[in-house]
Amino acid sequence: MSLKVRAILVVVIGLVLGFSLSIGGGLIGTGHSPDKEELAWEQARLFAEVLERVKRDYVEPIDDAVLLESAIRGMVSDLDAHSQYLDAGEYRDIRISTTGSYTGIGIEVSEVDGAVTVVTPITGSPAARSGIRSGDQVIAVDGLAVESSNLQQTIGQLRGQVGTTVKVTVLRDDVAIDHEMRRQIIRVASVHREMLSPSYGYVRVSQFSENTARELGRAIDELQDSSGGMLEGLVLDLRNNPGGVLDVAVDVSDLFLDAGVIVTASGRSADSQFRRSAHRGDILDGADMVVLVNEGSASASEIVAGALQDHDRALIVGTGTFGKGLVQTVMPLSKGRAIKLTTSRYYTPSGDSIHDVGITPDVFVQDTPGFPDLSLSGTLDSEADMQLAEALQYLQPRSVMHSKAQ
Repeated sequence: MSLKVRAILVVVIGLVLGFSLSIGGGLIGTGHSPDKEELAWEQARLFAEVLERVKRDYVEPIDDAVLLESAIRGMVSDLDAHSQYLDAGEYRDIRISTTGSYTGIGIEVSEVDGAVTVVTPITGSPAARSGIRSGDQVIAVDGLAVESSNLQQTIGQLRGQVGTTVKVTVLRDDVAIDHEMRRQIIRVASVHREMLSPSYGYVRVSQFSENTARELGRAIDELQDSSGGMLEGLVLDLRNNPGGVLDVAVDVSDLFLDAGVIVTASGRSADSQFRRSAHRGDILDGADMVVLVNEGSASASEIVAGALQDHDRALIVGTGTFGKGLVQTVMPLSKGRAIKLTTSRYYTPSGDSIHDVGITPDVFVQDTPGFPDLSLSGTLDSEADMQLAEALQYLQPRSVMHSKAQ
């Protein structure tokens, strides 16, 4: 066994033994401690044995730090499908997704037919000012060809420090076009609003970031101003919303509820056990609501749908939701790293856990292919989108003509 592996073995044994003793606590002197100690040594030896075999016989040489990080990543990810070790870059991306802002050029990209394709440039962003359009294919960043198989790497190349420049080459109508832009802070909207008729509004929430509740409240106020008073009905679209910050989901639910429990959670630590309740004040003053959901509605989306359904505040229309009833806490580590660890199970106001079950809609309507559009500001079609059509039929029996986006 190499000296380096021996050193790692000593560290691992020390950590395992220390952990075993810390959780064993009062077991010392009861007759059980020797078994735990023997198990700790055995598992540490096994770890070192595997580590040495990989270092010696794997087809390519691997650095010790890479191996140990992989071991840590595997330990956390093997707990469940949602716990995760985050390196510095992944932790930074998590913070970006929850804060709703990042430094870059302001384009939403996706892999489409084997190409990195622009879904939409964000209004007012460097990309929009430079003339990048929806449908452009990103083929190079700073002269380096992009790979559609590694979308996250491309996104990382587009981001950077405020004020730095980046050259993005796009393909449009078989012509390569260079766009040189200066990165800036991009604030990503999570709410889109439209008037469906003079008294009926529509809002879509794409994710639950730190600013979502404020954005949603402002969007509803603007819809009410457009209607000349209080709305008679509202469609809240949570389809394909993967979730986000739990406390923001509570704040969004609270916008529409006067009282009552919104969500409860149970876990092992004191911080993981909590109950959140609504405060007096309904932004719609009791006007009818429909919440649209589908199998892409998860986590925080399900908290909102479950709370509004259990309090009979809204009709839930669509298909069964994803069924993620677990709460993850992001715990910072040294050198910019972190772990995202499942710490709680949450329950709807009725006390139900929706994990692996989801929210069952009050009215089941199958998804219409293509709806909702991947872009937050995608055009509504109240006739082709059958889930939206059902919502409108509930809110307003007569047909509602679509108006232009606000």
